Amino acid sequence: MNQERIFKVLLAPHVSEKASIVADENNQFVFKVARDASKLEIRKAVEQLFEVEVQAVRTLNVKGKTKFFGRTPGRRPHWKKAYVSLKPGHDIDFLAAGE
Repeated sequence: MNQERIFKVLLAPHVSEKASIVADENNQFVFKVARDASKLEIRKAVEQLFEVEVQAVRTLNVKGKTKFFGRTPGRRPHWKKAYVSLKPGHDIDFLAAGE
């Protein structure tokens, strides 16, 4: 996989209450990913960036919310979320990954 594409596939870890519960119980991690990213690209990007083995990838498209700016309606952008399951014995430490 192209080194440039790896950094374009994974945009950021998605931090939420549900994401932390899933991480603790099922050894899954949640990422915001590019809307055109495939499951295979997500798998390869996670394995190369964090040096772990991925068991499965589940993706879903999140529709952007409609918001009002004063009286004018607007819309937040759509985005894609990926649930990445790791094989037993593997873990991602986001704090140590930046060092």
